[in-house]
Amino acid sequence: MTEFARSRSPLPSTFQLLGRGLASPIRAVENGRLCVAEGPEKVRQAIFTILETEPGERVMLPEFGCGLQRFIMEPNSYATRASMERDISIALQRFEPRIQLDEVSVTPANEDPAMALVEIRYRHLASGREDNLVFPFYFG
Repeated sequence: MTEFARSRSPLPSTFQLLGRGLASPIRAVENGRLCVAEGPEKVRQAIFTILETEPGERVMLPEFGCGLQRFIMEPNSYATRASMERDISIALQRFEPRIQLDEVSVTPANEDPAMALVEIRYRHLASGREDNLVFPFYFG
């Protein structure tokens, strides 16, 4: 279906329900236009934004973000990883209304004792599609 036909449909498509906007990071494509992301990719980018943003960074929404940087100098221990799981779950449930969070797990990476892998399993509310995201976190 073409973009025009999709936009003329009386029922919104999953892509329309999940959103469309500038890709993150913002970059230009070959014709000089800014790259656009839509649908599930836009949701994935929004999740990364929540994970990488510290509360207080956004002037107009100072509570936005996950606050993971406070864990950088902590030990890669079970207690630290459990706290990270809790904070990630709270932030995603609060700031990403397009998903149903199924699971957040933070596990040590086998190859690097200073790294943990954050795995997020979620479903898109608009379509029920399951998705996951793995985010490496490096301890200081």
